[in-house]
Amino acid sequence: RELLRVWLHELNVPLIARNAAMLQAGYAPIYSDSSLAEPVMAEANDALLHLLRTHDPMPAFVIDADWNVLHLNRGAKWLASTLMPWMAQLPDNKPMNMLDALCHSEGFAKHLLNIDEVGTALLTHLRDEASARPALTPRVEAFAELLRARVDKHDSLTALPAQTAPILTSRFSTALGELAFFSMFTTFGTPQDITLASLRVEHMFAADARTRNVLEEHIF
Repeated sequence: RELLRVWLHELNVPLIARNAAMLQAGYAPIYSDSSLAEPVMAEANDALLHLLRTHDPMPAFVIDADWNVLHLNRGAKWLASTLMPWMAQLPDNKPMNMLDALCHSEGFAKHLLNIDEVGTALLTHLRDEASARPALTPRVEAFAELLRARVDKHDSLTALPAQTAPILTSRFSTALGELAFFSMFTTFGTPQDITLASLRVEHMFAADARTRNVLEEHIF
């Protein structure tokens, strides 16, 4: 058991796959898989909520491995409702899935002005994730179909993105004018639980002064 544990660690195998390997070898799983609502996760959950609060008015989301949105701050709620007013009709007990929102006919991608640039890079990233998590594949390929319908040259879906600015910026068309953002991701540094290992916080930052002013005006 110890040899298998060390081997999986040295190969940097995802925690969920390490547990599966242990079970297949006849051993008990190594890592827990707790819900964020459980008391044992209270400190980690508080840390996530703290990150969201301190990032306002800029949007921030907590996303799991399936791209379900578990938490979002005021800036993220405002941006989602601005781009997708229909989301107000969704049941409170059903989390928003970012990939579903991206592929929806009235979703994020509809308002993305530079989808040929951002979409191609995002599709490459999503396909990499789906190779390790096959459950994502149907949603990822749905996004690929959307890109084929929106992007003029299908070849651009497999081409490497042209090198321009050091950070890829997403530009959205809204009733308040164009809003531009770039993103950073935060993850737990030493997760010992499958849930924590799968979580990430997407922090969106204003890419220009106008976007920053719009967010500050509507959130504060």
